[in-house]
Amino acid sequence: MTRTLYSIRAALRFRGYKPQPLSLLSARRWGNQFEKKDRALAEKLLDNVIYISETQTRDMLVKQNADLMSRLKDAGLPAKKLIYVSVHDAASSSAVMLNMLRDSANLEKRGCKIIDGRDTLGLVKAMNAVGEGALIYVDDFVGSGTQFCTERDFIAQNFVGTFSEFIIAPSICEEAFEKMDERGIQAFAGHKHVKSERPLHAESAVFDETQRQRVTAICKGINKFGLGYNDLATMVVLYRNAPNTVPVILRGNSNQKPYFGIFPRTTDLPIPAGG
Repeated sequence: MTRTLYSIRAALRFRGYKPQPLSLLSARRWGNQFEKKDRALAEKLLDNVIYISETQTRDMLVKQNADLMSRLKDAGLPAKKLIYVSVHDAASSSAVMLNMLRDSANLEKRGCKIIDGRDTLGLVKAMNAVGEGALIYVDDFVGSGTQFCTERDFIAQNFVGTFSEFIIAPSICEEAFEKMDERGIQAFAGHKHVKSERPLHAESAVFDETQRQRVTAICKGINKFGLGYNDLATMVVLYRNAPNTVPVILRGNSNQKPYFGIFPRTTDLPIPAGG
């Protein structure tokens, strides 16, 4: 496949990425940053990105929620016994995801309660009113689980009544499941992101060892945190943002200089003139 055709395919495949829309020209610009001998490796890495569009995000949330509500109804918990909670970890899109699910699944019309995780008083009042039921956290992506569990543990200090806990998210990394299991939180994920799906993870066979070490070296050359937070090297990119666990070869440097990324986080982009 020629570079031009590859760039066109990338621009079409990843359309709708909000922080910085991808075009044929920006896809070519990204590839041109690499030495010729490394371009095939960079493109192979890009081919393994798991991109979740806005439509897919909504569909995953609605599907997982329907499955959860059906299970809870069978257990004797109707919609009025369900409290949905946003969780505010660093750069969280949780509130956006909760609003998307609220509107798409008619949660309020069904009698569910919607609470901002930072609204401690509102949460306590809701739990007192319900007495026993289910707390359902909603987020877009859970990586190591550390940030989510830290936030959850903080608000858990104020829990009253008897509640089972669940989380709904389009994608959750396998590392997070153990932490959530320890807290009795059941996960409903549209996609479980396993280590074998991540080309730069030691447990993946996508690259051979020489290739993996070469691409890892490129990442570390861009930024000392080249494989992302906790070296998770995750490959899930959502339409709203790339998690901070994504390798920097895909995200680029802060302010996108000197290295330009295909999926910069909103915090990676330069501040617009006059902003």
